[in-house]
Amino acid sequence: MDNAIWHKSSTLKIPTNIGFAFIPPYTPEMNPIEQVWKEIRKRGFKNKTFQTLEDVMNQLQDVIQGLEKEVIKSIVNRRWTRMLFENR
Repeated sequence: MDNAIWHKSSTLKIPTNIGFAFIPPYTPEMNPIEQVWKEIRKRGFKNKTFQTLEDVMNQLQDVIQGLEKEVIKSIVNRRWTRMLFENR
């Protein structure tokens, strides 16, 4: 998780069965969701304009549903991600 202030709120209630791993600032390559967004942009949003918000939502849904398991696994299984969770 990045170090955004809302991720550290004292009012945030964290279930006991969930642990957080904070990543250093300015390291999007270590944040799996950033890599997922990169893949989404590459597949359906690069150099593209939309007429309506509904068109954007439909395109986003199509791209997300079209992501293959192997792509998601390769993103989540990157060295940085593995290191984060192996050293806990």
